[in-house]
Amino acid sequence: MKKGIHMEKILIVVDMQKDFVDGALGTKEAVGIVDNVVSKIEGFEGRIFATLDTHHADYLETAEGKKLPVPHCIKDSDGWLLDEKVQRALSGKAYRAIEKGTFGSTKLVEEIGVLAAGGEIELTLVGLCTDICVVSNALLLKAHFPEVSISVDASCCAGVTPKTHEAALETMRMCQIDIVGA
Repeated sequence: MKKGIHMEKILIVVDMQKDFVDGALGTKEAVGIVDNVVSKIEGFEGRIFATLDTHHADYLETAEGKKLPVPHCIKDSDGWLLDEKVQRALSGKAYRAIEKGTFGSTKLVEEIGVLAAGGEIELTLVGLCTDICVVSNALLLKAHFPEVSISVDASCCAGVTPKTHEAALETMRMCQIDIVGA
């Protein structure tokens, strides 16, 4: 770290929405990480971003909807909202919500880029689903910021299945993203 430059820690909470926790696409593993994510948020000192998977009434006609024909995270629906415990934890912090219409968020990359231009940053990702949106965002961030320290807290992530969760963690390890909490 350069002398006199402040290291900004950034937590990215990926898609901790009701539909992914205990709604349309929820799993017992997703329910099982909620308290870990809440603890991570509550103990975090730094900037926080929370992504929101965001679809609309035409979801089933989209490319994603044709491959995954389960309507979920329809904007302004109950399932689109953050899990209540996660929302409570975030409400005590300054955080920025970013809606995204697909797995990875280029808007998140843009906003992190502004922060990276101002000094050194360190990124930590948590959330759902490890094997879809967490890995997509982690790899996008790594591609744009190859010299930035990026980690994923495995104890605060869950995949579609335990097997695909582990496969995504291994993929991220291979791409030089640090896996912690495993």
